[in-house]
Amino acid sequence: MLVETLRKTSTLSVQQGQCFKGSSSLAQQAFESIKDLIFNFELIPGERFSEADLTQRLNISRTPLRQALQQLEQQGFLQVLPKMGWFVAPIDFGAIDELYDFRILLEMNAVGELIDLGKTALLEPMNQFWIKESHEYTSDSSLVAQQDEIFHFSIIACAGNKEILKIYQQITDRIRLIRRLDFTKSQRLNATYTEHAAILKSIRSKRKEEAQRLVKAHINQSKIEVRKITLDELYKAKNREKAIGNLPSE
Repeated sequence: MLVETLRKTSTLSVQQGQCFKGSSSLAQQAFESIKDLIFNFELIPGERFSEADLTQRLNISRTPLRQALQQLEQQGFLQVLPKMGWFVAPIDFGAIDELYDFRILLEMNAVGELIDLGKTALLEPMNQFWIKESHEYTSDSSLVAQQDEIFHFSIIACAGNKEILKIYQQITDRIRLIRRLDFTKSQRLNATYTEHAAILKSIRSKRKEEAQRLVKAHINQSKIEVRKITLDELYKAKNREKAIGNLPSE
């Protein structure tokens, strides 16, 4: 049931990008590709880039590229400055704080709904990845970041409110870069395993107030940790991706 729920909702981020009515699908493809460049540290916050560079990198013409860039600017991912050109938007920690606070409200409500409506079994598939002995934890930060996103998205999706889910997907897109950076620290990997397991166990046992308290504490701690992220860490993340061959050399 959870897999089916996620399958039906996995297209939300694509649907949100479909703001190019009357345009070719190339603009949509460029929109998603540029977001991937940002999320994969190929373009990092504050970095300047040119349209010419992207047309070559993405093998796309200027018209659909400009449509995609304008949409990404409207959504806060990019900035364009007179006589200077395009930049990846810098990290706005004030906005990040507010998004994490919004997550707390949405996820606490969703946990309550799951328990009140008897839907806790829908999260059982999450146990396989998160409820483990410490020696079984993976050190693959990219995998943990991906699974973390699925975990929190599943809590919202299984509660069943599609409109809240759309809003939550927008939040997820906005914080994805920060989330990935958070998991470059080994202590955060271990803490996430422990905290997610505790949340799942309390939901399974239908301990509503405890589950909501754990969710709130977990997201609050994440908010504190992302505040520690520096520009130097962004460049280190980019260099790590190059070192393992995920990014092209400059």
